[in-house]
Amino acid sequence: MKIELPESPPVEYYKGGKLTESEIDAFEPQPATFKRSDGKGLFIEVTPDGSKRWRLAYRIDGRQKKISMGVWPKVGLVAARINTARAKALLRDGRDPSIVRRQQNQAEADARARAIDRAENRFRAVADAWIRRSEPTWSGATEKQTRSRLGNDVLPYIGEIPIRDLTAPLILQTVQRIVDRGAIETARRVLRLIRQVCAFAVITGRLDANPAVDLAAALPSVKAKHMAAMTEPDDVAGLLRAIHDYQGEAVVRAALMLAPLVFVRPGELRAARWQEFDLDRGRWEIPAERMKMGDPLIVPLAKQAVLILKDLRPLTGSGDLVFTSTRSRTRPISNNTLNAALRRMGFTKDEMTAHGFRAMARTMLEEQLGYRYELIEQQLGHLVRDPNGRAYNRTKHLYERAMMMQEWADYLQQLRDETPYRSTDSGP
Repeated sequence: MKIELPESPPVEYYKGGKLTESEIDAFEPQPATFKRSDGKGLFIEVTPDGSKRWRLAYRIDGRQKKISMGVWPKVGLVAARINTARAKALLRDGRDPSIVRRQQNQAEADARARAIDRAENRFRAVADAWIRRSEPTWSGATEKQTRSRLGNDVLPYIGEIPIRDLTAPLILQTVQRIVDRGAIETARRVLRLIRQVCAFAVITGRLDANPAVDLAAALPSVKAKHMAAMTEPDDVAGLLRAIHDYQGEAVVRAALMLAPLVFVRPGELRAARWQEFDLDRGRWEIPAERMKMGDPLIVPLAKQAVLILKDLRPLTGSGDLVFTSTRSRTRPISNNTLNAALRRMGFTKDEMTAHGFRAMARTMLEEQLGYRYELIEQQLGHLVRDPNGRAYNRTKHLYERAMMMQEWADYLQQLRDETPYRSTDSGP
């Protein structure tokens, strides 16, 4: 700790020494280090390289010691004498100036370390570290959207708070601002981002527990959906990018990528067998016994779907099942695998489910691409009757359905890539 002197030190701090500033300035270096005394134990040491250092010689507990008083001219003659007066005051109190200085330096270093720690562990800094770790697996659009949501709706309110001081009420207060403007879905997405940042803080030892867990129930419910699905182009684009960037098991990623392109029921997808596919013709024929309605279904495969399956074939093509479980190559992925993957990507059960790819296709094929109801319903495997009340057979409208499936795949790809969609055809 420092001994505080009056703001205007007494005259004796300035006078009474042997040296003057002009003398010190005139000292020339010599082959060997030399020193010149100012009195009261203070002297200046001149080294062969020309540097001039103040030192104080003193005795304490019967021992002779020295301590630096600074480097001239940064520390001038008056400042050196004031430093000497402070050291003498410590000695009169029975305290060693060298020990006090070490303690003071350590306290200052600890304070700097605490300040750095606080800065590095503010929510803003932790969020930035999480983004830097994650961005190699993201598309540019995902990073941009993530930074935008954090920058607009989170960091202005909790960005400067140390992550260990972040509480559930503070997080809810932050997302409530979004709810208050009517953007409930955005509030849920922002809460998911906060939860992911806090999870990263737990993993990296900055937090013991995640304060954002289980807070979704505190937000207002969104309008109920039948088998939650995304049907807005912007939302679908984000979902597709998340699937494209999915870092989980390759078989699961392939199933996720194929699901929106074929929009069959999850059970029909996960139990798919290689013998049902003709990749050369771009066709998947699901037998009646695997269909909910008991009728076989032909699924025309877009070029994108064929590529996904061709990439997957070296992994599972030696067996019967397309999407095999990691535990057994003779069993398909479980009925919860895709939903679990969606949750790991941050999509809640109220936002998207594996079954939701069907609702997505049903809605967007009609609203965005303008396809007829009967084409869509037939491709969904629903019972569709002609004007005479007869059910269409499985090959009815097959050519039109193949054209629809390719345009749908092209549309999804352009959504994912954030390029404007331009149909190559006016549609059926």
